[in-house]
Amino acid sequence: MDLYKTIQTLHAERERLTKLIAHLEHLETSKVKPSQKGQRRRGRKRMSEAEKREVSDRMKKYWEARRAPSGARNEVAKDDPPTPPPAATA
Repeated sequence: MDLYKTIQTLHAERERLTKLIAHLEHLETSKVKPSQKGQRRRGRKRMSEAEKREVSDRMKKYWEARRAPSGARNEVAKDDPPTPPPAATA
């Protein structure tokens, strides 16, 4: 058996295995890991037009109530008798 030919065959086999390992490692890193599949994506949530409209209507109502005169906001409070000021002690 020729020792030189055996060494050449082993070197060729090692080269083939090195390329195969590199290719498999590349495939492993390019895939999404199974533990990350179920996780939610971080970042800002995008809203549909309908959701934007709902938020807009809700905020308009909120600001209308905030800008309303204080008497119009608390009509129930008008019916309550006024509370007397605390007694002054001298």
